[in-house]
Amino acid sequence: MANIPANSATGRRKTAVARVRLIAGTGKIEVNGRPFEEYFPTVGLQNTVLAPLTLTNLVNAYDVAVNTNGGGVNGQAGAVRLGIARALLQVDANLRPALKAEGYLTRDPRMKERKKSGQPGARKRFQFSKR
Repeated sequence: MANIPANSATGRRKTAVARVRLIAGTGKIEVNGRPFEEYFPTVGLQNTVLAPLTLTNLVNAYDVAVNTNGGGVNGQAGAVRLGIARALLQVDANLRPALKAEGYLTRDPRMKERKKSGQPGARKRFQFSKR
């Protein structure tokens, strides 16, 4: 962990984890070695990923390299959004009020509840029989 550049950050959502690196460049975004338009095929997911950059008008200022795993595509998109927002803070701390107001610095803590032993699911119980 000694050679991590200052403009890198980690984002998490559900069980997804995204490690994000910002490099001064032309706005190219790569997720797991693939263009982000290919990795996140729907416009909604692409907008989720781009949200912190569009809010701060830095879409074409940085190249973003993302390594993500765990969860599904929605969770990964949320994790990438948080990672990008945190990395932007390391680049320029003056962006904090705008990012915070939109909720891009808040980690979404909702995770699937674990199944309890002796029961069929997290909350579901076996049918009660009085006799």
